[in-house]
Formats: sequence, structure tokens, C-alpha cells
Amino acid sequence: MARERPPGRGRGIMRRWLLGDALLLLVLRLCLELRRAGSGPPARSAPPGPDHRPQRPHLLPPPGPPRGSSRRQVTYVRSGLRVPPAPTPGCCAPRGRPRTKGSRWHIELQPWAGPAQSLEEEASRFLRYINTMQIVCDHMGADSSLAKKPWLVCLDDRFGLAHQIRNKQCRLYSLGLGSDDTHFEASMANNGCEVHHFDPSVKSAHILESQRLWHHRLSIDWRDPHPAAAAQKTHSNTRKLRSILDEFGHHKIDVLKADLESAEWKVLENLILEDVLDQIGQLIFEIHLHWPGFEVSGNDSSVVRFWYSLFKELEWKDFRLFHSYKDLSKPQLFLKKDIFNASSCYTLSWVNTRWK
Repeated sequence: MARERPPGRGRGIMRRWLLGDALLLLVLRLCLELRRAGSGPPARSAPPGPDHRPQRPHLLPPPGPPRGSSRRQVTYVRSGLRVPPAPTPGCCAPRGRPRTKGSRWHIELQPWAGPAQSLEEEASRFLRYINTMQIVCDHMGADSSLAKKPWLVCLDDRFGLAHQIRNKQCRLYSLGLGSDDTHFEASMANNGCEVHHFDPSVKSAHILESQRLWHHRLSIDWRDPHPAAAAQKTHSNTRKLRSILDEFGHHKIDVLKADLESAEWKVLENLILEDVLDQIGQLIFEIHLHWPGFEVSGNDSSVVRFWYSLFKELEWKDFRLFHSYKDLSKPQLFLKKDIFNASSCYTLSWVNTRWK
């Protein structure tokens, strides 16, 4: 005989099952919330007070500038450079630390000579400029009568060169490319100047011709050789003038003479950009006008504008033109054109009016 179930027992079992399911869902939800809370960002702790700062280990470098700072520090590392061979004793041993100045990237071009921006306008302005003396020098020369060209310096007492020569403290740099005419250099050395003649055709690295006349197997360029290219050569014979000054320990040049066969434009630009002109008392440059020159680009009118702008930079640096020589033995051409009765070669002399 079957036992009868008491009324309401089935409903009680159903309630317990439902209550168990609800508890299980609640536990699962709590676990999920705890897991989400654990994966979030940690709570920030208050910074330590002034008396509880952690000690920084001595081996760690000091902290850099804070983020968002407007000041930036950039360090340029030049690797792979070979140390140049030591020069002959007594020739040019470094004396003191080299001067370091900032460099510019380009010169400031002058406005066009005229609205047409033509070669005729630019050439007329340029030739008028190099044929107009900006200052009168009453005493020129240094016994250069035997030289093939008039390499003239200004010996007025107000500019100090004559005083330096008398005291045997004059220094002259002569930049050349295979020139055999060194009468001017020998004359200046005999008069009391320490003369350094740079020419890549010299047979030895350093030759002492007389007591004060040195010949160096070096050529002046407007850039230093690339480190990778220099490393492949036993001796690198090309330098910027700034590099040679630093290497020799010379901080001042009383006279800089240059006959560089059309490389003078880029070398002069480098002297301006690297601010070497403050270390020079007088400039004697032979300029060549039959073609633009090494690595000078643009059409003819742009080239002449660039030449003129270089000379205006000299003027801003207080250099004044005191002598101009037109070489009639060279072709009378200006950028391969027969215009304005111009020669393809001039020798120009400037004096730094603020030289001390």
C-alpha cells in the first residue's frame, strides 16, 4: 500500500533548490567583481614627506629634466675619428685649448641687384664692389717685388701688423694648390713672420725651409674628411682651417693668403659659417670668375649673388677692402662671357679694422 506524501513537501524542496542556485550566482558574481578589481591600476600612495625621502644609490646617475620641460640637451658623438699624427717638434705643437664657437648653416643672401634678377645686373654690382676701395691704406707691401702677383698687406700702424712684424710675433698662413711661387712667403718670413705654407704637393709632411718658413703637406677644404674615408688612409691630407688651427694650437693668424683655384668660394663660406674670421687680421684672396667654382650651384645670376653675399659678410665682420688687382694675363671672361671688360682673375686684400 503506497504511503501518501504530506502536503507542501514538494514545494519546500523546490524552494531550497532555488535558494541554492541564487547563492551560487551571488558567489560567482562576487568572484568576478574581485577579479576585475585585482586587474585594475593600483591605488596611488601618497608621496613621502620631506623627512622620509628614499636614499638614491650612489651608482645611479642624477635624474634628467622633468617631462614637458622646454630645454633640451643634445650630445653629438663623433666616433671613428683617427687621431692625427703628431707634427714635427717645434713646428706647430698645440698651445692651450682650442677655441670653440657655434656654427651657422648658411649665409644670408643679399637682395637681388635688380628686378630682372639678370646676370648683367648682378655682375655690374659685383664688379663695382670689388673695384671700390673701402679704406685707404697708406703703407702697403712687404717686399713682394719679386712675386709674380701683388700679394699686398696693409702695414699702417693702426692695424698692428707692422708692430707684430717688428716684434717677431707675426703669423701668416698661405693656402695653395701646387703653386711654385713662394716669393711672398719667403719675404714675409725674412721680415719676421712665422709662415706656414699649406700645399698638398709638398713631398714631406712638414718641411722647414728656413728659420721661420714651414711647408706642410696639407690642403684646405670646406669640410673635414668623412671618418670612414679617413680611416682607410694612412694619412689624411685634407682639413678645414678650423681643424688645422685647433691641431696646431694657433688661435690667431695675422695674415691669411689663399690661391685655391676656384675652391676659394666654398673655403671662404666655411670661414664665415664657422666664425673663424675673428681670428684673422688680414685676408689676401685670389678669386676666379671664369666658372662658378667647386660645389657652387645655380644659374649665373644666382652664382654672382652668392659671391657678392660672401663679400658683404666680410664687411659685416669689419673687414674692409683696401686693394684690388685685375690680372690682365688671364682670360678676360666672366662666367665664360665677355662682359663689362672683366678679368677671370682678381687678387683682393682686406684688413680687419677691429684686429687686436
